[in-house]
Amino acid sequence: MNEIGRLDGDDRKELNEILDKIFTYLDKDNLEKAEKLLIKVSMTPNYFTREYLGKSLTDYKNKTKVKKIIKPMINHRIYGVRATALFFFYDLDKNNPEKLFKLLEKTFDSVPWEVESVINDMWRMYPDFMKENIIKWIDSSNPQKRSLSFHGMENIAKSDPGFIMEFINKAIDDDKIEVQKKITHILTQVARANPIVVFPYIREWLSGGSEKRIKTIWVSMKKLANIVVQRSRRDKSEEFVLLTQQTIKDWTNDENENVSNMGERLLYILSR
Repeated sequence: MNEIGRLDGDDRKELNEILDKIFTYLDKDNLEKAEKLLIKVSMTPNYFTREYLGKSLTDYKNKTKVKKIIKPMINHRIYGVRATALFFFYDLDKNNPEKLFKLLEKTFDSVPWEVESVINDMWRMYPDFMKENIIKWIDSSNPQKRSLSFHGMENIAKSDPGFIMEFINKAIDDDKIEVQKKITHILTQVARANPIVVFPYIREWLSGGSEKRIKTIWVSMKKLANIVVQRSRRDKSEEFVLLTQQTIKDWTNDENENVSNMGERLLYILSR
């Protein structure tokens, strides 16, 4: 099987044969052999192999038996083993957002790539639940948790940009680089989807912003300005282009020095 990349038909066939062996061991109540084989095949750098294994294990008829071998794996020393276990519990409880969120609370720092995947899915499936619960993460003392709190919000960039902007407002001055990177990413995404909502927030942040805050905003606005001048029209609506151009021109004449300076720098990009 490939160590990286998506699975092809041969890969899935090989994994199905391994799963059949695991299920046979479980049928015979030989949990030790089932666990040993599962751990062996889970020790892979391939994300898609771990996902396929974890989710396929929920097909076994006796979930109690599978849980007995999977539960210790969630704390295993090998990343791939922990990730496989996460995918099992995610698939098992995918219709229960409360259980899924508790799972994320336990695993956000031990399998971050897979947690990002689950968070993204939850924003698509349970946006109202996520709005109510992810807000707790932004106040965490753990910067990784604060960073993850922004992941997947682009799923509501069109439907509820106001929520995203108020959420960013709580963290705009976060001093951790991983949080700042997430802010610039989601700010770019929501501005492309709903510029008329986003730009007034940004102007307000700039007007009273520190050097660090201005730098965070500059990263997003520079990217947005570059998107405007790209020849390709992919992912670029006319509303976004016109509003971005007008906002930047307006900013150049703003009475606030931070805003006018930002406008001048961005206008230079548009004029190249």
